[in-house]
Formats: sequence, C-alpha cells, structure tokens
Amino acid sequence: MTPTTRASAWCLHLLVVGLLALTAGRAVADGRPHAGWVIAAAAACGLVYAVGPVLPTVRHSRRAAALWLAAVGAVWLVLLALSGDGVWVAFPLYFLQLHLLLRRAGLAAVVATAVAAIAGYAAHQGTFDVAMAIGPGLGAAVAVAVVWGYQALYRESDQRRRLIEELTATRSDLAAAQHTAGVLAERERLAREIHDTLAQGLSSIQLLLRAAERALPAAPDNAARYVDQARQAAVDNLAEARRFVVALAPPALEGTTLAGALERLCITTSSRHQVTARFRLTGEPVPLPTAHEVALLRIAQSALANTVRHAEARTADLTLRYLGDHVVVEIVDDGRGFDPDRLPAPDPEAGGFGLAAMRARVDALGGTLSIDSAPGDGTALAVRLPLDHDQRLSAPSPDPSIDSAREARP
Repeated sequence: MTPTTRASAWCLHLLVVGLLALTAGRAVADGRPHAGWVIAAAAACGLVYAVGPVLPTVRHSRRAAALWLAAVGAVWLVLLALSGDGVWVAFPLYFLQLHLLLRRAGLAAVVATAVAAIAGYAAHQGTFDVAMAIGPGLGAAVAVAVVWGYQALYRESDQRRRLIEELTATRSDLAAAQHTAGVLAERERLAREIHDTLAQGLSSIQLLLRAAERALPAAPDNAARYVDQARQAAVDNLAEARRFVVALAPPALEGTTLAGALERLCITTSSRHQVTARFRLTGEPVPLPTAHEVALLRIAQSALANTVRHAEARTADLTLRYLGDHVVVEIVDDGRGFDPDRLPAPDPEAGGFGLAAMRARVDALGGTLSIDSAPGDGTALAVRLPLDHDQRLSAPSPDPSIDSAREARP
C-alpha cells in the first residue's frame, strides 16, 4: 500500500459509510414506514463491509474476496429492496468488484450490480424509462474506465520500477566489472614495470656480483670495479623504484630525449657486461607522446637484458628509426638465438615474462612487435609504433623494419 492507494482506500470507505448514512437518514427524514428496517439493513451492510478491510485474507485471496463481495452484495440487495436510495451504494461496489476480482469476473459483477440497481430503483418508482438506467449505467462505465486506467498505469509504473531496478543492478555490476578491470589493468601495468625495471636491475646486479666473485682473489681491482658497477646499478634501480611508486617518468628520460636515453642505455650495458652495445639513430626526430617514449625505453631495456642474460652475444645493435608516421626501435644481436615458436612457458622462478610484457606494451599503443630468430643465428627484434597513438591497425601491413633489422645483423 502506497500513500496514494491508502488514501484512495480510505476515501472509498468514507464514501460507503456516507452513502449508507444518507440512505438511512433519508428513510427517517421522509417518515417511511419501514425506516427501522432500512436503518438495520444499512447498519448490517456497513458491518459486513467493515469486515473486509480487517481480514487480511480478503486482500490476499481471490476466493475470500469473492465471498466477502457476495456477502456485501446480498446485504446491499436487501437494503435496495427496502429503499430506492440504496441504488447509490452501487457506485462504490463497482470499484470494489473491479479491484478485488479478476478482469472478466469483475466486469460481470459490475454489470450484474448495475442491472440490479436499475431494476431495484425502477421497482420503487413503479415505472421504467431510459433516464433511470443512465445513472447506474454511467457510474458503471466510469468505474470501469477509472479502475482499468489505473491498473494500466500501475502496470506501466511497475514495469518502469523493475526497469529502474534492473538498470541500477546493471550499473552496479558494470561498476564492479570496471573496478575489476581497472585492478587487473593496474596489476598488469605493475607487473610490466617491475619486470622491466627492478627485476632486470636485480638480474644485472647479480651478474656483476658473480663476475666480482670470479675475479677474487686473483684480480681484486676487477672485482672492485664490478662491485662498484653493481652498487651504481642498485642506485639506479632505487631511483627507478621511487619514481615507480609515485608513477613518474623513468629517470633515464629526465632531461634528455628518447635517443639520448637509448644511447646511454647502450653505454651502460657495454660498461657493465661483456657485450658491446651500439646505438644508431636514423630519420628526423619528432616529439613523441610520453607513453611511446616510456614503452620504447622499457622494451629496449628488457631486450638488452635478455641479450645479456640468455644470448651469450658479443655485440648488440640498437637502432631508433623515425619513419614519417611511425617510430621504430630495432635490437639485433649475434647471440645463440632461439626458436620463437617454442618458447618455454613463463615461470616465477625461471622468468620468461619479457616478451609477453613487450607485446602488452606494444598492443596497448596500437603497434606491432616482430621477432626474427633461430638457434645459432642471433636475434632481431623490431618494435613499430604509430606516432598517433589513437590509431589502431586492424590489419597491419608487412613491417619493413624487421627486414632492415635482418640486414643489420652481424
């Protein structure tokens, strides 16, 4: 029961009580011979009617409602037989019948009540004409139109309420899904950053300390140099970690260009490990979005780290190419190579997440990653990114950068 329906119910109750009181009052005022019986019948009708709102079964059971309406109707017929003024009580009965009974049963009950009202009033008047049928008939028509219209509006309102509830639930589900997707995306970003910065740095420190261990005690000077390089690598990675926590740009890109950061990366790799890394720049440099610079730098760091750890290479060439609407980074080494189609599954102990992280970075920027390698034949890796990072290549054309990378192989 909403406040509106509750107010409507009370109005209907007051209407019934008022019409019954009017019928009894007019019987007394007119000095009718059966005024006592009219008052008794009106009181009995009021009492039977009052039982309905009190009994919960009338509201929840069609059968109980039908029995209660039949009892009210029977007492009303007695009142109508005693007084023609009882015809006015038919109007609230229309609403009760239409509300509590099924559509067909309610319509049939309204028609029967209207016919009884017309017949009873005509009997009291001793004659019948069309005007006598207009009042009860018009009242029945109005009641049917009002109740059925209200029911249609209620169904529409209920349907809208359900749609709103579904929309609210869908929005909640969507918010939860977006939150989960955001958590997963951030977790993936963190995994890539950790792999390309801290994990690679710790691996470099480990290699330098092993080299220092092998140099002792025969070559303490070399050992000290390796330890100093490991310390510097630890300092660099500490700076990476601090900027990583606050989501700043990599320190290698601070105060320099991408070309300068890549050249410094080659110099650092050559000084710390037994591999000669060379840098080359081709094309006319243009400003790049920060996301492109970070991705290309991280991919180059990861690729050179893989070269140092796994390739057993003597030389590695890193080339930055500006090709009009694309920028390309190529890393070529003369190491032992591998079969790209038979890579081991990533493992928390053994690693193997590097190429997956590279592909994730490249895919996020709408670029392509090409790898050409074979056992004993070195490795050529080329990353190609569109300068407009909103561009998405649904069917990328053959990448010419991988061909140039193959040609540049030692």
